[in-house]
Amino acid sequence: MTYKPKNILITGSSSGIGASLAVFYAAPGVFLALTGRHAERLSNIAMICRDKGAIVEEAVLDVTDCQKMKQWIEKLDHNHPLDLVIANAGISGGTGGCGTGEPEDQVRQIFDINLGGILNTVHAILPLMQARKKGQIALMASLASFSGWPGAPSYSASKGAVRLYGEALRSRLRTENIKVNVICPGFIQTPMTAVNDYAMPFMMEADQAADFIARGLEKNKGRIAFPWQTYFIAGFIGILPYWISSGLLKKLPEKPPSSSINS
Repeated sequence: MTYKPKNILITGSSSGIGASLAVFYAAPGVFLALTGRHAERLSNIAMICRDKGAIVEEAVLDVTDCQKMKQWIEKLDHNHPLDLVIANAGISGGTGGCGTGEPEDQVRQIFDINLGGILNTVHAILPLMQARKKGQIALMASLASFSGWPGAPSYSASKGAVRLYGEALRSRLRTENIKVNVICPGFIQTPMTAVNDYAMPFMMEADQAADFIARGLEKNKGRIAFPWQTYFIAGFIGILPYWISSGLLKKLPEKPPSSSINS
């Protein structure tokens, strides 16, 4: 990699893509700030990163706690000015087995974590990056953000909000030398997809996804969407007239209810 960020924060780094990104970036001379809700898994990832030579600070935090996130990020940035912040934490859930649709508590939890957690991360670091006129922020969306999936209404809606927010933020911050990138993965082999009981075409390993994301961030791509096959399908459905796309989307399987798996 030509561009090598030295001080990196990754939320939701106790498993899945977040964990793979942490291991990918771990190297001598790199400071990694890792947070997640699962202490043992987070500790294991931190240990792997230290074995690769990185300096690691880990914290078991809930990204929905705005004040604690702000305090932690400000403290980190004071000691290690952050070059790259990856707002990755998220959960998944759908209507499968719910009968009458998504329970309200699941809907609110998904929005609180997937969207609220992103905002709590972004708005804690953004003023600090603006003050020094440099930095990079990556937001984890999904290919599900391109249309409203009836089997996962709140998940697709929360990721849609993240994608649109990130793309708008990128344009707004361009003149301030702050890079903003939106990540839109398809099916990745993680604890989040392990509960799905339906076919997931073009699935990628989390380590492959981390490599693809890191290369996209290095090139400062506005939208890092993959794999290309699923991206093409999602994008095509997204531009179809609603009366056509809604009929196609109804045929998709229902996603299992949330099990509060934090990526």
